[in-house]
Amino acid sequence: MKPIFGRGPSLQLRLFLAILLSASLMLADSRLGAFANIRYLLNSAVAPLQYAANLPREMLDVLRGQFSSHQRLLTENKALKRDLLVMKSNVLLLDQLQQENQRLRSLLGSPFVRDERKMVAEVMAVDSDPYSYQVMINKGRVDGVYEGQPVINDKGIVGQVSYVGAHNSRVLLLIDPTNAIPVQVVRNDIRVIATGGGRNHQILLEHVPSSTDIKKGDLLVSSGLGGRYPEGYPVARVTSFSFDNKRPFAQITAKATVQFDRLRYLLLVWPTDRVKMSTEPAVTEAAPATVVEPLVAPVVAPVTTTTTTAPVVPASNKVNHANQ
Repeated sequence: MKPIFGRGPSLQLRLFLAILLSASLMLADSRLGAFANIRYLLNSAVAPLQYAANLPREMLDVLRGQFSSHQRLLTENKALKRDLLVMKSNVLLLDQLQQENQRLRSLLGSPFVRDERKMVAEVMAVDSDPYSYQVMINKGRVDGVYEGQPVINDKGIVGQVSYVGAHNSRVLLLIDPTNAIPVQVVRNDIRVIATGGGRNHQILLEHVPSSTDIKKGDLLVSSGLGGRYPEGYPVARVTSFSFDNKRPFAQITAKATVQFDRLRYLLLVWPTDRVKMSTEPAVTEAAPATVVEPLVAPVVAPVTTTTTTAPVVPASNKVNHANQ
């Protein structure tokens, strides 16, 4: 009996033809890109299904993110409230300690007070001279700024005003080699003279005998001698102390507490003895308006020069006071 359907090719031949066809299609797709458009159309058709399948996971991620953000905000809010309560209690204690300190100092007759007048100033420009360390601020003579006025920030002493214009001023930074400040060691109240190192926020302590009790890590604050800088503000921290028997003085370096490459907002300080003077007509009268010169044009006078508004003790006298 003859079968209805004729017998087809063998299974081995079918497998060989399928493998040959598959290899031909893969070669044509990889070498010629014949199926790029077809793949693009198929991918576009399948994309909605992929988005639909991924939608539950995205919704869960959004809900989890909102819940975690809410929990994080609640936790941060509680922590901030707790920190605020602690800070308020510290402020209350600080006020009490300040009043007690003022009463004790009044009994001792100490002139150390903390009622200076302060004004916020913003840095406008930085001196481009590599051998000079100065910045320009947006306060001038019309604001009561005077030459030699101390400038601080939240870290410590920044420097002093070296030039006053009508509406801006130039500040000589503490690390400038021409700047000097009398300081004292917090640990033992030893008084020395500190000068700017000119680089890397470095402060140098000069004319200090090798037998002086100064150690690495000692904090240096302004001593108030000379009447230029107010007493008690941080200046630097000692980083190295070395001496040579062939030299009469030790080599002491310190790192300034202020980051001079990140200055933005500064505080102009009027010492107590100048607060009343700043309100008198003789002081508030301004000279004829002068044109502000370029930042690097004027030559900065050394810190040891005196001004007509605030007599300053020469640097040599500061050294004598420090060695006493």
